[in-house]
Amino acid sequence: MIKRTLHFGNPAYLNTKNEQLVVNFPEPLLDVKTVPIEDIGIIVLEHAQITISNALLSKLMLNNVVVVTCNNHHLPISLMLPTQAHTEFNERLRSQLDASIPLRKNLWQQTIEKKIRNQAILLKEQTIDKEKIFQKLMDLSNSVNSGDTLNNEGQAAAIYWNNLFSLPYFTRGRKEEVPNNLLNYGYAILRAVCARSLIGSGLLPVLGIFHANKYNPYCLADDIMEPYRPFVDALVCDIIKGKDISNFEELTTGIKKQLLQIPALDVTIDGKKSPLMVAMSRTSSSLSDCFMGLSRKIIYPDYGK
Repeated sequence: MIKRTLHFGNPAYLNTKNEQLVVNFPEPLLDVKTVPIEDIGIIVLEHAQITISNALLSKLMLNNVVVVTCNNHHLPISLMLPTQAHTEFNERLRSQLDASIPLRKNLWQQTIEKKIRNQAILLKEQTIDKEKIFQKLMDLSNSVNSGDTLNNEGQAAAIYWNNLFSLPYFTRGRKEEVPNNLLNYGYAILRAVCARSLIGSGLLPVLGIFHANKYNPYCLADDIMEPYRPFVDALVCDIIKGKDISNFEELTTGIKKQLLQIPALDVTIDGKKSPLMVAMSRTSSSLSDCFMGLSRKIIYPDYGK
């Protein structure tokens, strides 16, 4: 079952009763709302005047719900995750800690191969007369070596971002011009979905297979979400297509509503259609199997199938 993503952009008091999330609003004319906690996957808290009870937080963590908080610019800045959400957490964590360097390099190779391949297919879908560029990306995908020591990922990124958007002077960066703000918001939602799935599979998001920044508590999530990024990119392309790019300098409620549909996007994984959030669980579960020696392949989605 696909879990719901809830967004709170107005003052509210969030509590719990009878395994329900109970929403009380300060405006007296607004009715109290309730949502079964078991139906929730992600909660985004955006307004400064939101109060949430510890009793509710405890129930959310027990149900593996990710809580995302936003700053005064309305951008996600933190995740709250349960410390464990799998009955075999200890065993799976040990296998993750004991993973050999050759295994990690192989897993990163698989990850980058799929990321570049998905980028290539999206680029071909979004652009016209770009067959040579598509083939160049496919060649880079097919030639990724163990650990991607030749940096095929970086080479592909330069080609990809120079051609994906028909915008002059576009540069991909967290603080660059539109539509980077849409991409950043979408990736933050994707990161939350990934971190939730990793915890659900008995893994720690902090221990990456490639990313290892000591200040980053979600290195593994940043690794595993890589092949999923093109699905966010495609959604952003659809949102801005044919419109004045200046209309997207501010992330309006309407834009956020579209981006919050990311967990429910249809993707193809292992030959079957699935909501992205469900597919991410398949991916994290297959990664756990790799760490435990039960498999050598991470299952990632295929863009465009």
